[in-house]
Amino acid sequence: MKKSQLNANPVGGRNLSARRYAGSITDVAGIEVGHDTETRRPTGCTVVLARDGAVAGVDVRGAAPGTRETDLLQPGNLVQQVHAIMLAGGSAWGLDAASGAAHWLEERGHGMVLPVGVLPIVPAAVLFDLVVGDASIRPDAAAGYRACEAASSKRPVEGCVGAGTGAAVGKIFSIASAMKGGVGTASVKVAGVTVGALIACNALGDVIDPETGAVLAGARSADGRKLLDARRALLRGKAPKPVLAGTNTTIGVIATDAPITKVQAQRLALMAHDGLARTINPAHTMSDGDVLFALGTGRAATSPGMMVLGAMAAEATARAVVNAILAARGLRVGKLHLPAACDLHEGAA
Repeated sequence: MKKSQLNANPVGGRNLSARRYAGSITDVAGIEVGHDTETRRPTGCTVVLARDGAVAGVDVRGAAPGTRETDLLQPGNLVQQVHAIMLAGGSAWGLDAASGAAHWLEERGHGMVLPVGVLPIVPAAVLFDLVVGDASIRPDAAAGYRACEAASSKRPVEGCVGAGTGAAVGKIFSIASAMKGGVGTASVKVAGVTVGALIACNALGDVIDPETGAVLAGARSADGRKLLDARRALLRGKAPKPVLAGTNTTIGVIATDAPITKVQAQRLALMAHDGLARTINPAHTMSDGDVLFALGTGRAATSPGMMVLGAMAAEATARAVVNAILAARGLRVGKLHLPAACDLHEGAA
């Protein structure tokens, strides 16, 4: 890895922002991203647009997912392309944001062409953030529409925005000892082909630096000032707190400009989960609803093959998770305090 991509300072160094990876999912030709961030409480939604259509696949690894239109992405099913992916907070309520994106796309003539008009295909996945503030406030169709209005091919804002606004990580021993999650993005380029990832990280487990194995953010000690290291704590016999299924989730989108088939898109989504496993511990639990989508815009002339694309997808995913955590900022809502990685590592928690 080039030092220009990741600062060589160890975790715990004061300049954590310098450790963030370069690149974004919008480096993939044909992809745009827009956020809508709720101002009344910490929640929101994030749309990944592929206006001209993209081959798509999905892989669901968490045991408690909240999704829309994932069945149609199975390789044996009819629909071959989608026009957007919606990621949202608000748990199952947040799925409504996808309807707003569908209306926005329809107004602009983007979708499957039918005799009666166009039909935009907008799969979606949601994460649980209802414990952060007033649970009656959640993303809706209007929020999804606004996210599309805000979309562009510029590098998306990261951290506590869009679907990551109310995200938290390290909840395995209680939300009170957790830390702030968020949205992150990154990309990898090989032989003229780009693979990018955008991840909303709201994991039950800790977030790990994949280069050093050090914990970046997660469950904290009783005094709130130190990282507990959930993996080691579990192996020592510390019991996790009972957690309601589905109250944690890491969701995201992987995109490439390589020409891929629907079967290959599903495989790309599956392989991208390796990036979650490198950076989240534990991952894919019974209380997480981890879902990754994969998009192929086909704008590149050639493909390096699935072995390389899969490795790129896992790497971009891991980098995007790290960026989400390093871009996050601490949050206080009522009695709940979720410090960010920058707070704890700089001694300000």
